[in-house]
Amino acid sequence: MFDKILVPLDRSGLAECVLPHAVALARALNAQLILLHVLSVSDKPDRLRAVDPLEWHLRRAEAESYLQAVCARLQEAGVPSETQVTDGDAAEMIVDFAHEHEIELVLMASHGQSGLSGWNVSSVVQKVIMRTRASLMIVRAYRPAQADILTLQYQRILVPLDNSARAECVLPLAAVLARIPETQILLAHVVQRPAMPRRTPPSQEEIELADRLVERNRIEAENYLEVVRVQFPPSAVETRVLVGSQAASTLHDLVDQERIDLVLLSAHGYSGETRWSHGGLVANFVAYGSCPLLIFQDAPGEPSVLTQAEAAVRGAGSH
Repeated sequence: MFDKILVPLDRSGLAECVLPHAVALARALNAQLILLHVLSVSDKPDRLRAVDPLEWHLRRAEAESYLQAVCARLQEAGVPSETQVTDGDAAEMIVDFAHEHEIELVLMASHGQSGLSGWNVSSVVQKVIMRTRASLMIVRAYRPAQADILTLQYQRILVPLDNSARAECVLPLAAVLARIPETQILLAHVVQRPAMPRRTPPSQEEIELADRLVERNRIEAENYLEVVRVQFPPSAVETRVLVGSQAASTLHDLVDQERIDLVLLSAHGYSGETRWSHGGLVANFVAYGSCPLLIFQDAPGEPSVLTQAEAAVRGAGSH
């Protein structure tokens, strides 16, 4: 499933919050970790100053020494690891490295060397999300960090499903994680109330029609989740069917109520729109979610659509 997991690190304590998750996933999936550090000219206060070759060499040596120290800790924990140092723009290098080395999963902290901010993810993470076609996990750096990289235990994993084959792409991964002792999988489906946009209140007949549709979809969702749950050990899975006007807000409330410590989402769902690397629900959880998020890429081979800004830059560069 995930043979190689890419872990970008920028030598900051915030970025290292991913390490307990890297160990937990590598052990569960029998995967190798690749630690990556990107040397960037933009790290310097004065970006216009010429790069000093000696200083650059020293920075590279420091980065390699840092990664080797982290790698040694991981290998002592029995997790196979290797290191890579490259240079360039951090986001571009992460995306390019993942593509060139056929990385299945990129594991990143929401914030790193630039520090915490009011934004839910840093600009580097946001750029990687927009451009990568690998699966991606985001660990919230503003949450209390796990001191011991060896003892992380996922207890409540939320798997939202929308009755689509694309959303079900996460199920094999969820089934693997369900084998971890004391881990519970929560399968959830949100039945959305029909939208009735109008300038006047709906009639009683329209309200009753909407209620009948909601009840029909609720019964269908319960039957659907009962079929899906047989893929898991009975003691390791629960199901929830919720009714709400908006799927994302309903799921955010469920995360808080059920004390979820990992959300597992397919990159795309019922709409099946794969022009962009991720769908609307994923984008909402990236922007507003508060717990670790693992986005399973269901369309890894499809190129992302260039924005007009990207197309303009590439066109300018060709002249």
